[in-house]
Amino acid sequence: MVKRWSNLRYAGVDQYGQTIDRTVDGFHARVVQHECDHLAGILYPMRITDFSRFGYIDVLFPELAAGDDE
Repeated sequence: MVKRWSNLRYAGVDQYGQTIDRTVDGFHARVVQHECDHLAGILYPMRITDFSRFGYIDVLFPELAAGDDE
């Protein structure tokens, strides 16, 4: 439910100091973007624009639970 690039390129070094330079797509690209969000202090729910498709609405927003509007 979060918009992500479908492919991307990333570069850096691994734990041994070896250069990494990859072009990835699909699930790998989504995972890289998700993990980069963590490095920037961004959590998945912060990127969601439509919480009705997220799930756990009754836990996150109990005041919006069905039947509470009476």
